[in-house]
Amino acid sequence: MRTIVIIAICLVALFALILGFTCLIGSRLPVSHSATRSILLHRPADEIYRLVRDVASAPTWRSDVTSVELVGEVNGKLNYREHGKQGDVTYEIFEEIPGERIVTRIVDTDLGYSGKWTTVFKSEAGGTRVMITEDGEVSNVLFRFMSHYVFGQTSTIDAYLNALAKRFGENVQPQ
Repeated sequence: MRTIVIIAICLVALFALILGFTCLIGSRLPVSHSATRSILLHRPADEIYRLVRDVASAPTWRSDVTSVELVGEVNGKLNYREHGKQGDVTYEIFEEIPGERIVTRIVDTDLGYSGKWTTVFKSEAGGTRVMITEDGEVSNVLFRFMSHYVFGQTSTIDAYLNALAKRFGENVQPQ
């Protein structure tokens, strides 16, 4: 019995040490980050823009979104809540130029992260370059460590762009 208690104490101490070390490293990383990724799709910019702008249709082509709740307009800007595998997040379409650019930002303030995505649709030979720039902040030091070293700061953008490409029957890798 004493051996089991000693092993349990050692495991708890090891876990605490790893967690503390992870938080220490996370606290030394910058809170803000900016990341840009893009894909070239062989579709007109307006067609891609319409799909992206139709936020309510996201569950039909994004596997990470189970449903979208249209909250309505707040201060003249469309607010919507995505329900998905990573929890619920409320966004607003902060700015848009139809067919060219959409800027969405996270409205929620209690997630441990925040920021905005600027999605640009630019005609290019043979199709449209879709470029997403994430300007984010990660206030939670543990999540900052995880996003930097485990998930990668472009993983969410890459998943989104891969889903978008798949929706149009294309297989491209974000750059």
